[in-house]
Amino acid sequence: MSLVHFHRFLIATAIVFCLGYGAWELNAAADRAGGFVQGTIFIVLGLGLTAYLSHLRRFLGYDK
Repeated sequence: MSLVHFHRFLIATAIVFCLGYGAWELNAAADRAGGFVQGTIFIVLGLGLTAYLSHLRRFLGYDK
């Protein structure tokens, strides 16, 4: 396994965590005042990581 594949795996794990935690926080937002803000931040982070993963070849300089 190359380092690039391991990096992709870690990014995918972070995406699943961010989107899952963000959804969980938004679901529990009625219980706490900061739940909506924190859930929204983690959803945005997950979407940002998804964009990074989809353009990883360009960031690493492996354009075809």
